[in-house]
Amino acid sequence: MLKRYHSHVGTTLRWHDAIMVGSVWLLSYYARFHLPLIAITKGIPEVSRYVAILPLVIVLWHVVFSSAGLYRSAQIMGRYQELFRVLQAHALAIVILLALSYLISDYRYSRATIGIFALLGALGLGLGRLTVRNLFRSRRLKGLGVTRTLLVGEGPSAELILGRLLRFPELGLQVVGRLISGNSPEPTSREFASIAVLGTFAELARILKDQQIEELIIALPRSQSDWLDRLLRQVRDETVDIRVIPDLHEYVTLGCLIEDFEGLPVVGLNESPLMGWSAKFKRLTDIVLSGFALIFLSPLLALIALAIRVTSPGPIFYRQERMGIDGSTFDMLKFRSMRVDAEDLSGPVWARQNDNRRTVLGSFLRSTSLDELPQFWNVLKGDMSLVGPRPERPVFVEKFRNEIPGYMLRHKVKAGITGWAQVNGWRGDTSLEKRIECDLYYIRHWSFWMDVKILWLTVWRGFVHKNAY
Repeated sequence: MLKRYHSHVGTTLRWHDAIMVGSVWLLSYYARFHLPLIAITKGIPEVSRYVAILPLVIVLWHVVFSSAGLYRSAQIMGRYQELFRVLQAHALAIVILLALSYLISDYRYSRATIGIFALLGALGLGLGRLTVRNLFRSRRLKGLGVTRTLLVGEGPSAELILGRLLRFPELGLQVVGRLISGNSPEPTSREFASIAVLGTFAELARILKDQQIEELIIALPRSQSDWLDRLLRQVRDETVDIRVIPDLHEYVTLGCLIEDFEGLPVVGLNESPLMGWSAKFKRLTDIVLSGFALIFLSPLLALIALAIRVTSPGPIFYRQERMGIDGSTFDMLKFRSMRVDAEDLSGPVWARQNDNRRTVLGSFLRSTSLDELPQFWNVLKGDMSLVGPRPERPVFVEKFRNEIPGYMLRHKVKAGITGWAQVNGWRGDTSLEKRIECDLYYIRHWSFWMDVKILWLTVWRGFVHKNAY
């Protein structure tokens, strides 16, 4: 069903993006040199220079957008997720174009032009995507180009797939009815109850012909799995398209991915959204912001280091083994805030309120989270990210993984200096269950703007906290 949708929409979007990019490129030239927006100091270049690079710009954007999966039938996205991925790919293409402009001297153009192009392109491409989606949506809602679809199944899986189909009418799958086993329980959703029952599973072959069904979706609960073979036998000589929805939703904690492995369908459970271009963009953001932070905060870092050296014997930095992505370990850096022999007698333990192991300066550093600043170096190296679940010591991980369901899933992404749990107050000696709940929520709902929100909240309320000790 996704391939049919994208075969129509994908072609439309390719033409739309090519025309939009080319038009905005020339419009940016006009805005820069023929409108009184920015003073011109080096004369007006010939428009032919900008026309000459036009094929390169269009091809570059097409390659980047294709590589980002914006024309593939891999998935159907919500409008805001699609808009973010378009802007993400557009930003990457801008960076590549800038690099090419300096490598190939014939293609150089003003920085103001590329700035205008970046802004107008983001606006045009983003609004264009939403317009195309809405056009297809309105056509489908009017019954134009729809595919008559029959839903076979009952229970949570059938109700969930129906909800998705109703949420994305642009797919063009018009559910004309559903089949039940014969003793079907009452539907739990109003949407599911509104779909007419056309018969039972045993009547599938007849109903396909009577209703002129073009698409068949089978979504059986595991308790009815024995019906699957009988249903498929009824339609083995039919030309109808068949989709089978496995009843696995309750096992999918993070995300799900279906791959084609040499003709063998493989279902991946607990797939993180931080893959591919999303992961690359997040890493680029980490490098830029952590590098800037280390430079900007260098006077403060030097002052804290000097204060530690003067007020307490021992090293300035404290290295502690922590567990990161996929269970790998790394040495996390902190400003030392406790005595050198802090764990000689107690062994590995969490810090507690009014901890007498802290140094004179350590109490202040921990209460203000200034002891965490060296972790920008961990981010720059790639051990951590700016935003993500806080890393834990392996000795505690081994304990918690057996006590808290889903604990290890937080290691599907890089650990962070700050995270959704921290900005919501779950730090220090607080509920581990709530912290894990926040971490898994972050992974499931990750987006660039969520990272921005967490960083913003960290600045305003994440450093000083009653549980930071």
